[in-house]
Amino acid sequence: MTILSVLQQAATVIGLQVPDAVFSSTQREHVELQALANEMAQRIAFNTHDWTKLKALAILTGTGAAESFALPTDYARMLKKVAFWQSATPFLKLIHYPDTDQWLGMQVQNFQQTVGGWTIIGDEIHIRPVVPNGATVKFYYLSNYVAVAADATKSTAFMADNDTFRLDERLLKLGIIWQWKANKGQAYAEDMTNYEEALGYAIGADKGSNILTVGRAGLLRAETIAYPGVLGR
Repeated sequence: MTILSVLQQAATVIGLQVPDAVFSSTQREHVELQALANEMAQRIAFNTHDWTKLKALAILTGTGAAESFALPTDYARMLKKVAFWQSATPFLKLIHYPDTDQWLGMQVQNFQQTVGGWTIIGDEIHIRPVVPNGATVKFYYLSNYVAVAADATKSTAFMADNDTFRLDERLLKLGIIWQWKANKGQAYAEDMTNYEEALGYAIGADKGSNILTVGRAGLLRAETIAYPGVLGR
């Protein structure tokens, strides 16, 4: 479903005339729809969940001298649970040091770490001790590419009517509806509830299937089943 189709469906609920075009239009309401579509897409993509479709693998290659590496060009944020794995020490995850003062202290004191560590400062990932020449560090992050153009090119925002959303289009539509009504001072509580329910369902579905046990549970040889009654009568 294209972003134009999403906005056309939303228009029937928010009281707008169904548009033939939005991103090529300069009408005020269409410009507002453009901004809201991109805002809601960003909000769904980055503020709610570590979506499987947006996860991307980063590979940093050591030189034996470089301590810092540029973040991926499509980097949005780290996953809520992330691990850095180095090929030179495959059985030990690198330790995350979020406190930059602690990181600076280790540099000034020339502290020799037994287990490697990493932190982010500015637009760079810093790793100590330096990654050996040819060794790699791998981790997953969340990509900021939320839209796909007709030619399959990924981008950080919708720019044309035939762009598509990389995540759930219905969720995007429901988000646009409640936020549009809220922006215009209209009653939106029910629409926001619909969006939140759809968001919860989408997050649950994105986590994959749960392991279920079907049928009778197995018993160890030494186990017996309790008699389903009262003894001694």
